[in-house]
Amino acid sequence: MHHVVLNCADAEELAGFYSALLGFPITYRSPGWVVVAENEHSSGLAFQPVEHYLPPVWPEGSPGQQLHLDLMVSDVDAADEWVVSLGARRLPTDDTVHAVYADPAGHPFCLIPKPGWAPRID
Repeated sequence: MHHVVLNCADAEELAGFYSALLGFPITYRSPGWVVVAENEHSSGLAFQPVEHYLPPVWPEGSPGQQLHLDLMVSDVDAADEWVVSLGARRLPTDDTVHAVYADPAGHPFCLIPKPGWAPRID
């Protein structure tokens, strides 16, 4: 796999959000394409602006969620204020373990507690 590509209205804005959220730099820019990855030689998230972008509707609707990302954090409650300060919006959920948010373009993502098998998160 190379990149997971998210359509959006503003690729620079959404790439900036995920760069801050993931702690990875923006590693590539061209007209209509921005990439956030660990480094210039690794796969990551790519952002592509599309005309007449419609954000997904959570949890279902039209257009429904096309994908969502699960992001591990050490403490879901502590991460809540931080992701909201970056521009995320809380979404309703009945899940008591995961927290669900929308990024600035409306794509849903979940904060999940880091499983015991996962490497340490700094």
